[in-house]
Amino acid sequence: MFTELNVFKISYAMATHAGTRQALVSQNIANSDTPDYQAKDIRPFTEVFARRGTTSGDMISTRASHLNGSANGMQWAITTDDSNADPSGNTVSIEEQILNGVEAKRQHDRALAIYRSSMNILRTSLGKQ
Repeated sequence: MFTELNVFKISYAMATHAGTRQALVSQNIANSDTPDYQAKDIRPFTEVFARRGTTSGDMISTRASHLNGSANGMQWAITTDDSNADPSGNTVSIEEQILNGVEAKRQHDRALAIYRSSMNILRTSLGKQ
């Protein structure tokens, strides 16, 4: 009965996406003085989730090295922004990266809130508060 609860899969995917984005933000800030470094970011979660390619609940792989599952899973393409390069060729804007970090934290907090709320609903429906 409760073997396929997509809300938990979605909240897990959202938290993982936020963690990946936060790691990229940290990497960008760490390389803010590196010449020719290109700032990296990933597609928004809504776009990544919409491109998932499967709605049947089948296993999906996120890397080619994963076993089983379709190869068209959640592909988090890393995009670079080279529009604001400084004279050294570096495209990292500290202010923009701080805003991206805050956005990633909010997304992670939202995913945890969805997970907690779903767990509370599930516990209540089973009569275990």
